This record gives sequence, structure tokens and C-alpha cells, in this order.
Amino acid sequence: MNTALTDLLELQAPLLQAPMAGVSTPALAAAVSGAGALGAIAVGAMTADAADAAIGEALRTCSGPLNVNLFAHAPARRDPEREAEWLRRLEPWFAEFDAAPPRTLGEIYPTLDAAPDLLAAVLDHRPAVVSLHFGLPEARTLQRLRAAGATLVATATSVAEARHLAAAGIDVIVAQGWEAGGHRGVFDPARDDRLPTFELLPRVVDAVRIPVVAAGGLASGADVARALALGAAGVQLGTVFAGCPESAAGDAYRRALADPNRSTAMTPVVSGRPARSLRNRFVRELADLAALVPDYPVAYDAGKALAAAAARAGTHDFDVMWCGAGPVRDDALPATGLVRALMAETDAALA
Repeated sequence: MNTALTDLLELQAPLLQAPMAGVSTPALAAAVSGAGALGAIAVGAMTADAADAAIGEALRTCSGPLNVNLFAHAPARRDPEREAEWLRRLEPWFAEFDAAPPRTLGEIYPTLDAAPDLLAAVLDHRPAVVSLHFGLPEARTLQRLRAAGATLVATATSVAEARHLAAAGIDVIVAQGWEAGGHRGVFDPARDDRLPTFELLPRVVDAVRIPVVAAGGLASGADVARALALGAAGVQLGTVFAGCPESAAGDAYRRALADPNRSTAMTPVVSGRPARSLRNRFVRELADLAALVPDYPVAYDAGKALAAAAARAGTHDFDVMWCGAGPVRDDALPATGLVRALMAETDAALA
């Protein structure tokens, strides 16, 4: 199946595995790549040394191109009073697990322009594809990535963002609809169009002249076929790959993903940025505090501490469980089998 995306990246299938920080693994990326799609590994939440090891392992086992994903968010606006108040509000939940909140919070994931060692580790490996989330880094950073031979992919949640990416010389745009699991790629969370995938996609296709990939709530070959019919050059899927045995998802997360009665919510309370999550206790019980949450990724420092305290007490009700709003697949296939099943479904739907 040939599209502008498969031609550009030399793929056999117009499918991208979403990077999924904390869930993607070298084994998952290699399996997806080996099946003819684009495997990905997220390193924006890693140290330079960890990223170097993960990218190296993925490249040693990938038989096709690899996508390395990085974060390009605006630096956090630090507000010590707001952060202290957030920790105070979280005290009852920490107390339930015989723990205390951290005394202070940190900016645990520096944006790419503030992480020269991480950028150097990526450049050393010269991956075929580098994808960017939350916006774009400085022009000189983009130039260094291009000079290393990377095809550049970036997320847009609106036509305005897509046009900005195209003007900056990005090669491929991921049009991320409101249904997508995990963090919104919106440049400014205060200005979010909240467009569903199949409303956003044709608008972005019409607005730019580069390949556009559909993302958000997609789980089947019928979804892929619909996206292609609307002008997409490919489709990015995340939640369905999180359930593959090669992912780093824990047992509780996998059980929750497989629950046909699951529901999701878009919330900033976990990390400080809007992200679609399974509606667990973390999301439900802190919903009323959303207006008080500190900036990303400072709030994430507290969220991870609370999840760890709950896990030590034997419960996973506060685990980070990103999840798209799409339907549940009932076939927990290995990644290679999932790619093949998706393409067979796509062929059938197009026929």
C-alpha cells in the first residue's frame, strides 16, 4: 500500500506506532519496524545516558526506520506558592498510603532546547526519523536534526499549528484529534481547538502540502481506511500498541486497557498538561482541583510521587494510565501480528 508517507520513509504499511513515553520499548519499536510500519521510542522523559542506551538497542534490532520522539514544550512557569498549595491539596491522598508529599517539586523533563546532552545522544545515533511533541524547538536545533539526516515529524492539533509546522520545514505532520490518548500536542494548552480526529484531519490536509498522518482514537483497519479516504498519508496508533506484549505496560494497566467498560477523560491533574487518561481514582478524585495544578512537567513530579506511594501500598488506582477514546480491540496480539491484522482489515475496508 503506497502513500506519500510510505514512499518518504520506505515503509510497507502507512502505520506509525505512537511513541508513548514510559510504554514504548526497543522491542516494540523493532517489532513494528520489522512488520513494515514505523516503530518509535520516546526519549523525552529520559536522561541522555538512558536515551543513548534505548536508541542504541532499538537500532541494533530494527530492520527498518526508527522514530525517536522528543519533547519541545515551553519551559514551566515556576510559581512556588502555587506548587506548595498543590502539594498541600495532595496531602490527604498521600496520607491514605502512609506517605508524605515531596517537600518541593522539580521540572523533571527539560524541554529539548534545555537538554543539550539529550540532543547530542540523539544526534550521535542519526535516527531516520525524529518526531516532536508540544511544538518546535529553536531553529538551530531543527537545523542540527536535519543535518543528521532525520526526517522531521511534528504534532499539530489545529490548522494554525499545522501551518506553523509546514512553514518551519517539518516533513510530516501528525494531526492529533481530541480522542488521542496521552498528552495533547497542543502548543499552548490555553488555546486548544479540541477538534475530533475526523474533523481536524481534512482541514489540515487542505491547509498544507506535506504528508499528514491521522491520530486519535483509531484502533482498526476501518479507521485506517477512513483516514486514508480523507487524505491522510498514514495513521498513528498508540493505545492498541500499548496492549502488545512488547510494550512496558504493567499488568494493572493492561487489565484496565482490556476492560470493555473503560472510560477516559482529558485532564491536566496528572502532569500539568491536558492528557487523555483512563478514568481511575487519580483522574476522578482530583478533577475538582484542575484549576490549581502547576505547570507541566512540575505537576508530574507530584503525580509520579503519588502513584509510587499508592503502588508501594499495593494499589494501582493512581498509576499513570494514558488511553485513547477509541474502541477496545479484543485481540492482544504481538506487535508484528497487530500490524499485519490492521493492514488486512484496511485492505478489506478499502475493497
